Amino acid sequence: MTQERQQIQPHVGAIAPLANIAIAERAVSRVMSRDALDPGLVGMYGPSGYGKSVTAAWIKARHRAYYVQADDFWSKKTMLIAIGRAIGLAETKATAFDMANLIKEQLEKSQRLLIIDEFDFVVEKKLVEAVRSLYEGSKAAILIIGEEALPYKIKKFERFDGRVLDWFAAEPVGLPDARQLAAQKCQGIQIADDLLEKLVEIANGSVRRVGNNLSIIAGEAMSQGWSTVDMKTWGKRTLQTGEAPRRGA
Repeated sequence: MTQERQQIQPHVGAIAPLANIAIAERAVSRVMSRDALDPGLVGMYGPSGYGKSVTAAWIKARHRAYYVQADDFWSKKTMLIAIGRAIGLAETKATAFDMANLIKEQLEKSQRLLIIDEFDFVVEKKLVEAVRSLYEGSKAAILIIGEEALPYKIKKFERFDGRVLDWFAAEPVGLPDARQLAAQKCQGIQIADDLLEKLVEIANGSVRRVGNNLSIIAGEAMSQGWSTVDMKTWGKRTLQTGEAPRRGA
């Protein structure tokens, strides 16, 4: 565990301090302490399963950030309603214009980070300029999170792209991450490095898949009465690889 992870671990004990959290902490700290003339948007991107939403949960808790998750049903009005709820605005029948102004005022007043997860939906629903308007009216720090191609999608929106201070890529899961997850998910059970290395190998970068496999291992260890599990102990038992199951396999 790095010194940086040791320093931030106590704040959010329910979430393992993975490598991506340390990366996000640096990016968020930079945007929160930026110069007045610097842009205030920062973006995180990466494939599904790389732990982006877990990272967002950590940042939300540690920085008391506002958090919303975009989805396929968003319109401009429902986006504003979702953000309004996240930042604590009372329910209102105000117009979209008035709601946007209330959100801008609250973001400017609170000086708290706004996280918008699943930002690819914002692009698909043509809401990018609406988010830029919220930023321009508040100058709030905003973290956007999306899939691997998100930076390329944003390039099409020159005015928005020019306000991104930095992009950072979610890193694939590694052995140090697997150790952190094992300590959280397999408490009281020692998972040997050779088995953890196997989990990382078959995960194809996915933090989620390593976590799922550790849950499987923990359940089997408890049923078998194991205190230590290595590759030899695990043997040929099944692990998730991301491939579709086959009958009789």
